[in-house]
Amino acid sequence: MSLFWRIFLLNAAVLTAATALLLLGPVTVSTPVLLTEALILTAGLAVMLIANAVLLRLGLSPLQRLTRTMATIDLLRPGPRPVPAGHGEIADLIKTFNSMLGRLEAERATSSARALSAQEAERRRIAQELHDEIGQTLTAVLLELKRVADQAPASLRTELHQVQETTRDSLDEIRRIARRLRPGVLEELGLVSALKALTNEIPTHSGLTARQQLETPLPDLGAEAELVLYRVAQESLTNTVRHAHATHLDLTLSRTPTGVELRIRDDGRGLQGALEGAGIRGMRERALLIGADLTLGPSPGGGTEVRLNVPVRDGSD
Repeated sequence: MSLFWRIFLLNAAVLTAATALLLLGPVTVSTPVLLTEALILTAGLAVMLIANAVLLRLGLSPLQRLTRTMATIDLLRPGPRPVPAGHGEIADLIKTFNSMLGRLEAERATSSARALSAQEAERRRIAQELHDEIGQTLTAVLLELKRVADQAPASLRTELHQVQETTRDSLDEIRRIARRLRPGVLEELGLVSALKALTNEIPTHSGLTARQQLETPLPDLGAEAELVLYRVAQESLTNTVRHAHATHLDLTLSRTPTGVELRIRDDGRGLQGALEGAGIRGMRERALLIGADLTLGPSPGGGTEVRLNVPVRDGSD
């Protein structure tokens, strides 16, 4: 039972008992009780109960709003804080909740930043090892296969060439994985070139055609914001290729009055009420780290649309 009903029923019980004693007890307005007096007392009781209910509802409504906020709050989707309304302990409770929520968001942002930083460092380490260790080993294998194929009999030369092609394909795949783990093109050539390379790497067998509309020049966003834009685009394209069953995708990067907007639309089957997985939650965490606004929803032409609005730092242009 809610606090409202407990207080209301307690007050109602007291008032009802008082009215019953007045009607049935030895001290009454008149003996026996007149119908007019009973009606007046009953009407007075009803008025008191209604007034009591209204006052309690008004007094406890801030607690109800706070309860709804606590039940729906999501640290990955910051929303407006409840206004400290009411008097005394109720207003203090709402202020304390807002303070606690601020600390939780700050702690989550700090821990997410550390986790994502460690993740990027691990990606760079793995990419470096793939390039330096496995890549060089496969390159040596290719050279040795070529030497053996040149000296092998004609009957074996065709099979050795097939092994060479398989090894070369494996080397290309390892290099592609290394580029996705550590986007060197982002560091060397910038965000626009990195996004172009990302769309150009969409597998041809996926049947997905990607179109790019990348506005230049862009304001100075900083290395961290550019990495977030790249990772969000990368995750969106990966989800489209794996799950959307789409045939067309539009990737747009444009300036806005407050910063830069990345928009990715596809014509696939859409979200269909599916729960957000680790990839989307990772996108939200990255967006929060740079104060960006990430929205996912249905595309106007069907499919899914991802929007990331990144604000420009003060003094940047």
